[in-house]
Amino acid sequence: MGLVVLGISDLQVSNKADDILITYSLGSCIGVAAYDARAKVGGMIHYMLPLSKISPEKAAIKPGMFADTGIPLLLKSLFTMGATKDNLVLKVAGGSHLMDQNKVFNIGERNYLILRKLLWKNNMLIKSEDVGGNLSRTLRMELATGFTTVKSSQGVREL
Repeated sequence: MGLVVLGISDLQVSNKADDILITYSLGSCIGVAAYDARAKVGGMIHYMLPLSKISPEKAAIKPGMFADTGIPLLLKSLFTMGATKDNLVLKVAGGSHLMDQNKVFNIGERNYLILRKLLWKNNMLIKSEDVGGNLSRTLRMELATGFTTVKSSQGVREL
């Protein structure tokens, strides 16, 4: 079994059945797990911010930092490995206001809204999600089956 740990601003794709993709500490950040059961390929991203226009230089070096650069790269990488839009199942976690209790910056909400907008423009839907609130989450996906869980202080549940 290959445990592939994604850090903040990371993006990974794999077609190795024994891989498990996992990312920790999803606060206002968003984690997206994508899986195509027919092609047996999956990927995950852990992005921090909604729009790359605040730092095009950082986006060029680390596209997974931003939703508007990371999500398209994740999808293109999966399509290159044989995934198709019709078979792709998307699961999402994060987007909390953990460090922003008064919702001054709304980074988590903005991260989630830009994701929804990007997917809507591409005629794609989220199958399941665990977003918002004030929880830190861990997102985990098994590449053999696409089985995905989210873990928080409230326990572990399937997405």
